[in-house]
Amino acid sequence: METAYVLVKSEMAHEMEVMSDILKIDAVKEARGTFGLYDIFVKVEAKTSKEVEDTITKQIRQIKNVISTTTLSVIPEQDKD
Repeated sequence: METAYVLVKSEMAHEMEVMSDILKIDAVKEARGTFGLYDIFVKVEAKTSKEVEDTITKQIRQIKNVISTTTLSVIPEQDKD
């Protein structure tokens, strides 16, 4: 399973509708409103990194009133043996 966190900037006063649209995406596991430089913090999980990438570039970034995204890819855990 691949995981990424996406920081989303949206047009002012459209944060809730953007978050509502984001939450409709299958690979999105969580989305929360934030204060500061970014408006929405999103957790994306998919089987492959390509699916994560497609979710961000072909779905989240295409939502009306999304200005920009910043993606934080999670490094897979290493075996402790």
